[in-house]
Amino acid sequence: MAQDTIETHLSKRAALLEQEKSSRHDYAFSQRMSPVAKTAAKVLANIRKKEVESVWTPASTSEGKLDLKDVTFPGMSFALSRERMEKTVLWRIIAAMPKGCLLHAHMEAMIDIDWMVQQAIELPGFYISSPVPLCPGIGSAGKWSEPFQFLYRPGFAGEAQNGCEAEMNIWQADYTQDQLVPVAAAAKAYPGGVEAFKAWAVSRMTINEEEALEHHHGIKDVWNKFQSCFGAIGGLFFTEPIFRRCIPRLLQQLHDDGIKYVELRLAPCPFYREGSDVAESDFLYFLQCFHEEVTAYLSSPQGKGFWDARIIWTAIRSFPDEPIKESMMQCLDCKKAYPSIIAGFDFVGQEDAGRPLVELLPLAKWFQQQCVEKQLQIPFFFHAGECLGDGDSTDSNLVDAILLNSRRIGHAFSLYKHPLLIDLVKDKKILIEMCPISHEVLRLTSNILMHPMPALLSRGVAVSLNNDDPAVLGHGKNGLSHDFYQVTAAFENTGLAGLATMAEDSIRWAAFEDETDSEWLQGIDGNSNGLKAFRMTQWRSAFEEWCAWIVQEFGAERLEAQN
Repeated sequence: MAQDTIETHLSKRAALLEQEKSSRHDYAFSQRMSPVAKTAAKVLANIRKKEVESVWTPASTSEGKLDLKDVTFPGMSFALSRERMEKTVLWRIIAAMPKGCLLHAHMEAMIDIDWMVQQAIELPGFYISSPVPLCPGIGSAGKWSEPFQFLYRPGFAGEAQNGCEAEMNIWQADYTQDQLVPVAAAAKAYPGGVEAFKAWAVSRMTINEEEALEHHHGIKDVWNKFQSCFGAIGGLFFTEPIFRRCIPRLLQQLHDDGIKYVELRLAPCPFYREGSDVAESDFLYFLQCFHEEVTAYLSSPQGKGFWDARIIWTAIRSFPDEPIKESMMQCLDCKKAYPSIIAGFDFVGQEDAGRPLVELLPLAKWFQQQCVEKQLQIPFFFHAGECLGDGDSTDSNLVDAILLNSRRIGHAFSLYKHPLLIDLVKDKKILIEMCPISHEVLRLTSNILMHPMPALLSRGVAVSLNNDDPAVLGHGKNGLSHDFYQVTAAFENTGLAGLATMAEDSIRWAAFEDETDSEWLQGIDGNSNGLKAFRMTQWRSAFEEWCAWIVQEFGAERLEAQN
């Protein structure tokens, strides 16, 4: 009798587990996987299992006790695990994966900070200034709070008398307030020389390991550091000499990581043209530079196979109505001039500290009406729910994003708390742009094991993986391999089918071209024969090749694990 009871329980258990799988986001994909893909999934699962034990389980000492200095586990803090993960076999596999599209990334926070600083050292016309002496040696590199900025002023050296600005030392107490010092001269004068200067500059424009782990200081603290990075970055990024060099470099890094298309969020700022000391709010020229560099890259041998890059225009959500409305009008003008570049519109900035969407509703409705009158397709791709609250104004941004027909929602970290909203997101076919490492570094979760993403995936919510602000958040590399790896290592349920579904969905929900609402939904449902369908076919072919490579290259690992 007891045996019969146990068998009955096990039978019901197996049925429940199978029933639960049928509601997951990757169920349909797993059902149509080819034999090669299914074999590759087994290989991947066994390699993951082996590395959980060999790479992510700490070794015991001779006394049988764990060495607490070397405690590791799969899904542990990214800041502590990054170097270790990049040495694994699983990393090799993930790095080679065709990842589809990157849909949530802020352009100026994607460019290698040390590379931009090096450009400012080498190129003429770049200066550094501060309202106070920067005095190295006061505090640790990551804690210095003295404000400073980079500036592009190619004509300044000619106006200066006797080159006195080159003699001014920004690191000494007698530095004159706001005096411009050539970046090359400041780098040489820095204690320790040029490399030490670059390390200092990087520490001021990135979130370091210590800051990423100080979760007890809370979200506001890390956001203060995060937002402080962009002032200095802007002085480098929004200059034509560096900007034009940034674009092909960025696209090549994404291409190398298996990404074929990117939508870059950006709040355009006054832009310094090549050779000009005057910052111009000429956003059309900025887009012209972007268009020229993207076109040149796509036409180059290095750019072969890369699909495209577009911009999601953003306005700062904490600004008053007038600056936001002005930004919206600039977006409309730029869309008319460069329709292929502008993919959509969003509000950005810390949600908790900014204005909620319900307060921005009149502006959003005005913008939608302007798009109708001007016959422009500029859909919303709103940030919403990037918070820990439940029922506060930031959490409630999810409701307004849904009602405003946002085609995708950025982050939606708090969505898992709202069963009705989850159903609405599914019914309205809204994809969630998830950024796991960003959520960890910005202190929404202490590691990926505590992330709510699996709760959404288990309910069948469509999700894409994204890197958000990799240069500032300490990724060390551009692309998506770190985020894909973290998800794979942490969650056994994800597997190859889960990764593939998120990559495929990034294509399904990409804004490759302007589409009406009905055309957009047809493309998501696969009922279109247009560009999106063609891109899906291309990705599926690359996916099958990747699976075949996994089986051929690592099949022995699978057999070894099974024996």
